[in-house]
Amino acid sequence: MKEDEKVLVIPRDIFFEKGSWQGIKKDNLDYYLNLLKSSSFFKERKDVEEDPYYLQIIPYIIFSFEDKFFLYKYINKAGEKRLIDRYQLAVGGHIDLSDGKDIELAALREWEEEVSFKGKIKRKKLVGILNDDRAMVEKVHLGIIYHFIGDSDNIEVKEKDKLKGHMVKKEDIGKFIREEDIWASIIWRDYISKL
Repeated sequence: MKEDEKVLVIPRDIFFEKGSWQGIKKDNLDYYLNLLKSSSFFKERKDVEEDPYYLQIIPYIIFSFEDKFFLYKYINKAGEKRLIDRYQLAVGGHIDLSDGKDIELAALREWEEEVSFKGKIKRKKLVGILNDDRAMVEKVHLGIIYHFIGDSDNIEVKEKDKLKGHMVKKEDIGKFIREEDIWASIIWRDYISKL
């Protein structure tokens, strides 16, 4: 985390004014995306990392090619110590000042920063909004989940000293995902396993 990094947040009570949920919300997405545009603002990340009143907005991209999905995990030299050894089924990160409030722009920036993909994205789909309050890391983040479908499985992580990733057949994903891989287990349970 950079010393003065600012990230896009929204107060929990504003975002969940109509009630909260656990898992991936797939309906009424326009209402929530408009709420994010109108009621979010930037705060210093160090001030919100452990404050559940603020939800940090995280664009999160699932990538697939045919029947395979990109799976990765943080390894020992990763900056985010709370996520070491936890599997992820999507690439993502915080929305910063350079993104404005453009969630899709932030998603594409994170994609370019995190992975090297040799191919074309054939299709992009907004899947839903992920919320989970079971653990502190997840409690202070809100995932905006996209699914990118590519024409190749030629994808790899850029920061090999911090991340390890590979493509996995859909039927094998469950062998990797554990309950403590909270967002990955939700994405697997609520979305990928049903495709």
